[in-house]
Amino acid sequence: MFFKSKPSSIPSAEQALPGRAAEMTVEPNHFVNEHNLKGPYPAGAETIYFGLGCFWGAERLFWKLPGVYVTAVGYQGGSTPNPTYEEVCSGQTGHTEAVKVVYDPAQVSLDTLLKTFWEEHNPTEGMRSGNDVGTQYRSAIYTTTPEQAEIVARSRVAYQGALKAKGLGTITTEIAPAGPFYYAETYHQQYLAKNPRGYCGLQGTGVTCPIGTGVAA
Repeated sequence: MFFKSKPSSIPSAEQALPGRAAEMTVEPNHFVNEHNLKGPYPAGAETIYFGLGCFWGAERLFWKLPGVYVTAVGYQGGSTPNPTYEEVCSGQTGHTEAVKVVYDPAQVSLDTLLKTFWEEHNPTEGMRSGNDVGTQYRSAIYTTTPEQAEIVARSRVAYQGALKAKGLGTITTEIAPAGPFYYAETYHQQYLAKNPRGYCGLQGTGVTCPIGTGVAA
């Protein structure tokens, strides 16, 4: 399916493509660490979702972090159920390209994950990420607990202060409780491990995020 142009705003549920009831079929295990993408996950593990541009490079940032149990890429924040990649890229689903991060908070703090998130892309660009333009590249964080939401909110304030001190703009990151996460096609999962020379357009601002990275006892 091909589309001539992309909308610059997120479509309403009524405007979005209808999607389908059937879930995307994906290979069950992570290409790098062989953990199951859909679980079950170890006791005590937590999940959070990040959108920071093209999900190929974004996922690699997180699977490399010690304490991250598994990662997966998919579509989130929109209205179309079980969309395809082509549909998401049309801008007519409302989804952004997201990375599911399942982590052990005893081994890696949420602050560490957030420091990676804020520093490795430009969260002030609205409906784009560098040269990648469209609603599917918008910056987003989707939380799964109230405690996560509080930590995310504090980190946003801290990083906005750091950006302002360097003369940079206002954070446009969408922050919300997590809605449905739709797994992307298998060829997208851990793409840069399968294709080491593949595209990664992530570019940070060069501004350090002033939040702690310690692990709670």
